Amino acid sequence: MTDTPTNFIRQIIDEDNRTGKHGGKVATRFPPEPNGYLHLGHAKSICLNFGIARDYQGICNLRYDDTNPVKEDEEYVRAIEEDVRWLGFNWSGKYYASDYFDKIYDYAEQLIQLGKAYVDDLTAEEMRQYRGTLTEAGKESPYRSRSVEENLELFRGMRDGKFPDASKVLRAKIDMKSPNINLRDPALYRIRRATHHQTGDKWCIYPMYDYAHPISDMLEGITHSICTLEFEDHRPFYDWVLDALKTPCHPQQIEFSRLNVDYTVMSKRKLLQLVTEKHVQGWDDPRMPTIQGMRRRGITPAALRDFCERVGVTKKDNCIEIALLENCIREDLDSSAMRRMAVLRPLKVVVENYPEGKTEDFELPNHPQKPEMGTRKVTFSRTLFIEQDDFMETPPKGYFRLFPGNEVRLRGAYYVTAKEVIKDASGKVVEVRCTYDPESRGGGTPDNRKVKGTIHWVSETHSIPAEIRLYDRLFSVAEPEAGGVDFLTRMNPNSLEVLKDARVEPSLADVAPETRVQFERQGYFCTDRKDHRAGHPVFNRVVTLRDSWAKGGK
Repeated sequence: MTDTPTNFIRQIIDEDNRTGKHGGKVATRFPPEPNGYLHLGHAKSICLNFGIARDYQGICNLRYDDTNPVKEDEEYVRAIEEDVRWLGFNWSGKYYASDYFDKIYDYAEQLIQLGKAYVDDLTAEEMRQYRGTLTEAGKESPYRSRSVEENLELFRGMRDGKFPDASKVLRAKIDMKSPNINLRDPALYRIRRATHHQTGDKWCIYPMYDYAHPISDMLEGITHSICTLEFEDHRPFYDWVLDALKTPCHPQQIEFSRLNVDYTVMSKRKLLQLVTEKHVQGWDDPRMPTIQGMRRRGITPAALRDFCERVGVTKKDNCIEIALLENCIREDLDSSAMRRMAVLRPLKVVVENYPEGKTEDFELPNHPQKPEMGTRKVTFSRTLFIEQDDFMETPPKGYFRLFPGNEVRLRGAYYVTAKEVIKDASGKVVEVRCTYDPESRGGGTPDNRKVKGTIHWVSETHSIPAEIRLYDRLFSVAEPEAGGVDFLTRMNPNSLEVLKDARVEPSLADVAPETRVQFERQGYFCTDRKDHRAGHPVFNRVVTLRDSWAKGGK
């Protein structure tokens, strides 16, 4: 095994290997339901299951929990596989729960023959009433005492389509007085006429997840069935199914806390609501916590894996600060992203004493700490663009950028001093006229005078127009679902700002989609994987250079 930080799951596996519990084998699985796109919580499960298999030289299967055909679709299957591969993992085998429907059905008949399952005619509402509460025992169904022969006949009739949808269910016969409600005769099969994306119309009955899951694990030889903490109370039924059937192997279910992140919702139902009600621009909207959305925003697989590693694996539910993910992104991109200059909100600057028609090329490093990453050419000319925020006509104390009479350094080029301001009819500054010091080429002067401000720039004639999308947190409060308030009322109205008139260095003219760069002094950006194309560059802000939300910064 590699030198990986341990956690309680790895400690269980280490002990199992020491005692030979599973013959020294480690087999895990990642079992998503193909009814939506994977999100940040799934990323943690992917890293955990595939990472354990990798580190213990075991296997990890990708298995689709496709027991509910009403909500499932091949679109989600394709997206799930793309996400797993993009995160840097591959599966040992790809399976569907539907691959085992024949065997799962046979096991259900076996439970009937053992007197451990029966067909019930109670309605869903009646079943709820009979089930009891956490403090009150349930009551046995009047159909619980049916004979084995009658149950087999009815169950086969369910399979053959003789009864209407929802008119009957097959239930396990366990204990209606159990303190664990999950053991009060849980449903094993329901009647549901729906075309299945894998099996078509072969079946009109489908197994319940809690019944199909342990059998699927067993059939694949899974040793450690790792799931989130909400399934802890379901584990006794998981074990009951395998014990009742006396299966040849018995996987071990282990639960860990699910991933909760502030400023985020990760309920599939609520994410679907955001999409269907068009509060976002789809499942891959870069503000969404889906893996597709995070990828489109420009977050790297390495940063996501690092985040999941830092979050760790515990038995206790907690809420992780999104700032941790943002720091992982910054650390990853700081070392890998080439530096470029981009002016997001351009203000024209005319260098009056720079000769008309003259241009100069400056070689600037692609990364200041990594000379091996080389340099790129940036052209200087008489007319430039700087950020609007880098000029103030009447600056406050401590403002070290450009203002009338002040000298600043243009990154990698010359010192310039603001001399004159030109405004439009409304009084808005539209142009600043400056002079430059020819002796300051490259950022220094013979007299070694100091300037406190360095600002970035691009040439008007050599830069290229670009669309910049400034993404921010989708919600304006840390706990958007707290207090019973509609989470939609807590959406951040400033989660997206689109800048159509930005200008970027010409070296960015032909970069491919999903190219990540640091715009100096601005943040980390990535070319959009869908909308970016030659002649129409589109950059998404991945993350700012520092946490702008810290200490109430928003």
